[in-house]
This record gives sequence, structure tokens and C-alpha cells, in this order.
Amino acid sequence: MVERNGGMDRGRVRQLWHLLEPLHAVLYYAPEVFEEAAELGYATEERWPSYFPYRAAPLGAVGAESVASAFYSFSPRMVAEHVDPAWKIASPEAVLRARMRGIDRAYRAIFGDRVDGPGLAELVSLVRRAAEAANTAGRPLAAANAALDWPEAPHLELWHAATILREHRGDGHIAALMVAGLDPVESLVSFAAIGAASVERFESRGWSPEEWKAARDRLIARGLVDADGTATDTGRELRRTVEERTDQLAAAPWQSLTPAEVDRLVELLGEFWLAVLSSGLLPSETTLGIGKV
Repeated sequence: MVERNGGMDRGRVRQLWHLLEPLHAVLYYAPEVFEEAAELGYATEERWPSYFPYRAAPLGAVGAESVASAFYSFSPRMVAEHVDPAWKIASPEAVLRARMRGIDRAYRAIFGDRVDGPGLAELVSLVRRAAEAANTAGRPLAAANAALDWPEAPHLELWHAATILREHRGDGHIAALMVAGLDPVESLVSFAAIGAASVERFESRGWSPEEWKAARDRLIARGLVDADGTATDTGRELRRTVEERTDQLAAAPWQSLTPAEVDRLVELLGEFWLAVLSSGLLPSETTLGIGKV
């Protein structure tokens, strides 16, 4: 049976996420973006010192507590480690300018002549409409990005639209996790339990072994996880419900387009999605569970 969300096929909603997520994620992996971060004074031996300011900059010079709340699944200690010094190194305004310069350079390197092609112009006309239709009430990261000025170059419009829609979905996902009664670390333990990614991959979020075990014990007590860390049937059903709610909450912006326009958008996105994946910049395993949930 086809699941639908307000008249839109749930599978289509997830497909659009799968296609757009890599276009946004270039920000956290492209060497050109790291170079811009280094120019500001951020360490670039690993991605986290620039990840937190790049992603949080639209919120302004907020503290670690606010960032941890908006990002949800990261250990507050890890957030504080990187956010507390972030705005002393560079202002949010400088970070926003740097991330756009980095994306400009990275997209030109990845897409080549496509940045000036008619396919991109048509793609942007569709994806921007969806991004501008996104209701950002109760969605802090989507709202903060949507409040920024739109860049003029089409390839930068594409990245900006992908970012708004990505954070719109992410904010909704957090709401679905809270409705399911999964706190930040429990959300990761339960996701690892269904095989969305390895425990080692989720360890990148900064939780200690003791915190991970305590969260697993809480989920065991709720009948969601077995002693070996594998999800029970009840746990799998809860995660399925979380994903379904996330899709439902992410569907509305795409309903601003006709079904034929969505079909065309998917067609146009394909070559840009493939170019990003073929670049080798993105890791083969992420904590998002794309393709596994």
C-alpha cells in the first residue's frame, strides 16, 4: 500500500530528502569550505571545529545550550567544546560569508559547467519555490536559514534552498523523536539498534560509554531494545513511526509544486546528486540512515 502525507506519496518525500541531503552536506566535507574556515581561524584537522559554527551561524552568536537544543543529538559537552570559542574566533556574520564562499568554490569544482547551465536554472526555480513555501514556525534552524538573504547566483540559490528544506525536515524529525519519548542519546541508541548505522559512527556525537549504556538500559526497560543492543519488534515499530511522522512533517513544502513539477524536480536533481556522490567527498556511512530506514 502506498503511504501518503496530505496527498503526497511518502516515498516521494523521502526520495527528495535523499536527493537534496548530499547537496547540503557538501558544506561539512569539501576542502574549499575547510580552507575558508581555516582563513577565519578555525582548526580543520577534523570537521567539528567548523561544523558547529557553519551550521549554527544563522542563529546568531548563541551559546552552547541553545545550539545543543537545536542540534539535539550531540552531547552538550561536545557542543560546548566547539561553540564556546566559536564566536570569539569569528562572528556569525563572517562565518556566513565564509560558508557561502566555500560552497561557491566547492559547487564550481563539483558541477563544473553545470553551474551556468539551463538545467540548473530550471531546477532552482522549482526547489526555491518549495523552500519559500516551508512553514518554519517551531523550527528554529529552518527559520534562521530562511531569514537569510537569498544569494544571487543560481548554484548558491540551490544550496540555500536545499539547506532550508534540510533543516525544515530536521526540525520536524526532532519533534517526532520527542513525541516518541526519545531523548538525544536515546534517539541515537535506538537508531543504531535498527541498523541505521554502526555504534562507532554514532559515537561521533560525543556521548560517553556510560551515557550510551544508561540510555540503552532505559530503552531495555521500555521493551524497545534487547540486552545485546538490537531493537525489539516494539522498538522497530517505534522507529518506523518516528520516520513516518518525520516524512509527514516534511511533506508540506513539496505540496507547493504540482505532481508533474515534482517529477521534473526529481529528474533535474539526479545529475547534481550523482555529481556530489561521485566526488568522493561524503562518507559512505552517516548517522542519518539514508537508504536504511
